[in-house]
Amino acid sequence: MKYKVLLLLIPLAFAVQSCGSEYDYDIIIRNGMIYDGSGNQPYKGDLALIGDKIAALGDLSETRGATEIDAAGLAVSPGFINMLSWANESLIEDGRSQGDIRQGVTLEVMGEGSSMGPLTEQMKHNKKENQNLIQYEVEWTTLGEYLQFLEDKGVSTNVASFIGNGTLRRYAVGLEDKPVTEEEMELMKDLVKQAMEEGAIGLSSSLEYVPSIYANQQELTELAAVAAVYDGLYISHIRNED
Repeated sequence: MKYKVLLLLIPLAFAVQSCGSEYDYDIIIRNGMIYDGSGNQPYKGDLALIGDKIAALGDLSETRGATEIDAAGLAVSPGFINMLSWANESLIEDGRSQGDIRQGVTLEVMGEGSSMGPLTEQMKHNKKENQNLIQYEVEWTTLGEYLQFLEDKGVSTNVASFIGNGTLRRYAVGLEDKPVTEEEMELMKDLVKQAMEEGAIGLSSSLEYVPSIYANQQELTELAAVAAVYDGLYISHIRNED
């Protein structure tokens, strides 16, 4: 049987505080098919919230919620993760993320091959000049500053980003098809280090596209080694998908 999905846009955690004498919980979602994210089979049950935390799961028929939702015929699930998100500009326009959050996405993972930082002044100028429907001021330079910009502006989803090797190459080398110099390599490694310390989750490459396509294996290995110091991941849009 297929179920429509009722997503919980809240952390999966357990609370112990009381809701007061009149009600046991702030919200109870009743009669849904609960998918708890473990990979186990779903089961029919109730789910209770206190504040923004999950307080109880199972048969809660003997309890009362200040708000009660009948989820019969629906699936109750944690939020979904968009592992290849290009919401980096749309979140600036619509921090509520209506295009994704209404589909259940609660985490946007950005930065496949190119990322929103680091930027030189010329890159910032180009980003401003090449805008189309979505218009914004480029108020950041580093990747960490961009993520902080989103947080300060206000977004409904959680966000994370890789640092893109294409962005690193554009910053240190430009768009030329040439091997990097030792000095350029050191600069890119320093930028990876900075990005990881600012919260990046790893290095990405998009080897089908300029300028990522000009990176050789040694270059990628050296950059990935810096990310690895911080337990970062390496992901790639492969070079020869054609």
